[in-house]
Amino acid sequence: MRPFSFLAILGILIFICSCRSDFETIASKGNLSFSRDTIFLDTVFSTLSSSTYTLKVYNQSKSDINIPTIKLGKRLNSKYRMTVDGMTGNQGKEFENITLLAKDSIYIFIETTANTNDASTADFLYTDDIEFDSGSNQQKVALVTLIKDAVFLYPQKFNNGTTETLTIDGEDTYGFFLDENDPINGNELLFTNQKPYVIYGYAAVPEGKTVTFDAGARVHFHANSGLIVSKDASLKINGTTSTTGALEGEVVFEGDRLEPLYSDIAGQWGTIWLRNETKNNAINHLTLKNATIGLLIENNQGNTMTIKNTQIYDCTNYGLLAKNAKIEGENIVINSAGQASLALNYGGDYKFTHCTFNNNWNGNSPTSVSINNFEFGATPELKNLSQATFNNCIIYGSYSNHLSLNKKDGAAFEYLFNNCLIKFFGTSTNPLYQFATDPTHYNAIILNKDPKFYKPTQNDFNIDNTSSAFAKGNPTHNIPFDITGTTRTLPPDLGAYQSKEFPKKL
Repeated sequence: MRPFSFLAILGILIFICSCRSDFETIASKGNLSFSRDTIFLDTVFSTLSSSTYTLKVYNQSKSDINIPTIKLGKRLNSKYRMTVDGMTGNQGKEFENITLLAKDSIYIFIETTANTNDASTADFLYTDDIEFDSGSNQQKVALVTLIKDAVFLYPQKFNNGTTETLTIDGEDTYGFFLDENDPINGNELLFTNQKPYVIYGYAAVPEGKTVTFDAGARVHFHANSGLIVSKDASLKINGTTSTTGALEGEVVFEGDRLEPLYSDIAGQWGTIWLRNETKNNAINHLTLKNATIGLLIENNQGNTMTIKNTQIYDCTNYGLLAKNAKIEGENIVINSAGQASLALNYGGDYKFTHCTFNNNWNGNSPTSVSINNFEFGATPELKNLSQATFNNCIIYGSYSNHLSLNKKDGAAFEYLFNNCLIKFFGTSTNPLYQFATDPTHYNAIILNKDPKFYKPTQNDFNIDNTSSAFAKGNPTHNIPFDITGTTRTLPPDLGAYQSKEFPKKL
């Protein structure tokens, strides 16, 4: 048989290709299908951009189709923006002649930046539609966003083009001083529960002034933002007990991304920094999340700071970092920090009662409680640790050892654990960790027993009567009410929570 000539083969290929339908499309007939028919873009603050949300558009037919138009219902006036299959179209609002192959799909990415004036006055919802085609073939996907009004606090911009800064340790920092007579916001040293607050940069409390947070106040920090309390200034957080999961009485500090995706992401903002020589600080019923360092408390000149009924979660470095400070803490819960949930550095004076210090941070073997009496590079390098007392506490986590003690000779290092559950699997001969044979530093220690927290990965550290911490507390150190305001029974349970019966699993 004679082989086909090259021209014959070429001709057959051309014929086959000419019969393919890949390069021809038909008009869409309104038979598109979608990954969802309504896109809720979650809650955003006025003028802040949302996250990007995804819509997948399917062509279930056997033909390649052409979608004549994809448009936002409010056209160029819409506060939503889109990209369609990687294209930006006309200002992200209007697109023409989009090809969608047979049995294939395209992605549309949507985001918004709107303010309360754009939203419905009845429900603060801002809505629009994505319209596919027109007339009888038109299909729509609804877009819905809740816009929250807020008080925005940020550095002012001057007429010469510069922006307000703070000088901290000789360096300029993007920030500003809170003003009790601000012409727009009024008294910025009083945070109420009327509207949430959004802070850009570091908001500083001037020397000699007091910043106060009323029960139910909500404060959201943008990236690289936080609160600084200056010398001789004071911090007062006056939260109260909440009766619902909405934490209506708590003061809440967190990032400014409200979407559920961001609820447990660490490092979204900076810290609450109490600098040297602050005074008369008191925190009650604070929930703090997603910072780099939750609370950073430096030398408060022997003025006892009280921290009560407080929760700190998901911080990149530390939940609470104290340096040569004086603190009394009750009913504190800290979890998930990259280095330590609680770090007591460079000496100081501390007493914690009925607290739960846990660490479920994923990676780098962090600890729950770290204590030392020195700081490299400081002058002097050593400071007396005159007291670090823990009563009826739980110190636990997902790694082997959750207590770290580092002592340098030349300064006091006084520590005491009374009726505490501690996770420490090391068989160290280090004299600092003699839990069973050192009554000077350890009394009634429960070692390496599971407290059986209810849902620790969801920051729920309740316990029930099967916990190793159940009824193991010393009544001498009892705090009558737990972190939720529930009356403690006697003998008390260890940790911040009074035990309760958990819901039965289905």
